[in-house]
Amino acid sequence: MSSYDELIAFERETQALSQISGRLGWDQETVMPRGAAAQRGEEMAALEGVLHARRASPRVAELLEHAEAPDDAGAAQLRNIRRAYDRAVKVPAALASRIARVTSEAQGKWAQARADEDVAAFLPVLSEVVAMKREEAQALAADGDPYDALIEDYEQGTTSGEIAKIFDAMRPGLVDLRARVLDQQRPAALRGAFDEDLQMALAGKIAEAFGYDLRHGRVDKAVHPFSSGSGLDVRITTRTNVDDPFNCLYSTIHEVGHAAYEQNIDRAFLLTSIGRGVSMGVHESQSRIYENQIGRSRAFTGWLFREMTETFGDIGVQSAEAFYAAVNSVQNGYIRTESDELQYNLHIMLRFDLERALMQGDLMVEDLEAAWNDRFHADFGYEVDRPSNGCLQDVHWSVGLFGYFPTYSLGNVYAGCLHEALRQDVTDLDTQLSVGDTSGATGWLRQNLQKFGSLREPQDTIAHAAGRSPDHGPLMRYLEAKFSDIYKL
Repeated sequence: MSSYDELIAFERETQALSQISGRLGWDQETVMPRGAAAQRGEEMAALEGVLHARRASPRVAELLEHAEAPDDAGAAQLRNIRRAYDRAVKVPAALASRIARVTSEAQGKWAQARADEDVAAFLPVLSEVVAMKREEAQALAADGDPYDALIEDYEQGTTSGEIAKIFDAMRPGLVDLRARVLDQQRPAALRGAFDEDLQMALAGKIAEAFGYDLRHGRVDKAVHPFSSGSGLDVRITTRTNVDDPFNCLYSTIHEVGHAAYEQNIDRAFLLTSIGRGVSMGVHESQSRIYENQIGRSRAFTGWLFREMTETFGDIGVQSAEAFYAAVNSVQNGYIRTESDELQYNLHIMLRFDLERALMQGDLMVEDLEAAWNDRFHADFGYEVDRPSNGCLQDVHWSVGLFGYFPTYSLGNVYAGCLHEALRQDVTDLDTQLSVGDTSGATGWLRQNLQKFGSLREPQDTIAHAAGRSPDHGPLMRYLEAKFSDIYKL
């Protein structure tokens, strides 16, 4: 066996163990007994210790030194394995295990604090998580920016400075468009009580309409919707609210975007370093284009309106056009995941600035709630009414995902570029979407982006699919055109 073949065989075992770790996380969020949290933390820590030892194994370094890539895919394999090795050897094994254990336990404490509206109950464990992530960031960064080192885990090749420039360029246009939209009359909202079992049944139908393969997946419920897994086992969760069916339906479409990316990667890459989505920004480009440019389009919502009325009867709006306006309503709200396309990125910019300050030591954990509330009032013009609508609304910080939030907006930027190219190539897209047929859009994404997994670096992945280097121009043009049309600006 050549050094390359031996390295790939070793990597397949590492990837398989990583999938098991992910499955434990899925179980914890869906069906695990609440009382099992402490034991699950120990299990996750033990498995992380094994994974860290494999990624930092001297044998990996030896094989990398002698391995020769047989082709472009092989070169990408070596690049990604080397990146994982370089990162692993910088982080002490004890720290990696401790982070896995504490964040597993912190997840349950966050969920309870959120339910109890009790920030103080969450702050001690959050302080511990932040301290460990700072330690990890310093180990990874050496003399560089610690927050940049964490971003590298989710969007390799991108720095916080580059992200800040994109956000600074987008913010004035978003704020101006929001002001013009909010000056107009709000569209009529849906009315009624929407049975949660019927919501889940319709969510399953929509998931299949977007190409989610339920032979290799499943849909469950969780406090915070997410997607988990890759290859032959990719699971999603959603949530229901009897007063708000859009929460369930569009969370489902969003997570199907993530899941479809993983399911559609070339099976030859299964359980290898290139057999996963290349970055969280590219991943978000898939979930956001599924949810927004496709799922909230006038054409698709025309089909969804008919499905909704057949499922629930009178929903409070009487036409497909009124339904389209309701789906895309811009209004005040606290929750990022329920935000309209126009205001969503402002929620991300708030989180980006706060977590960057936390990691750089410019913001202390005990001051986080006040900082969040002050920033929210400055950005949105009204006060946070309770912690679950403020700094306790997201799961990310409890599980140590610092550096993750900005990838949501990068995903929106990427989705804007992809949507512009998709429209140029699939000229009858709206005709297809109007009858609930997403195959033209999802097939284009599969062939141009999804099947390649991590073969290319993130921005090269988008450039290959969209035929242009990514920038925020297409997204801003899309938002301006869409909401000017809906609100007759």
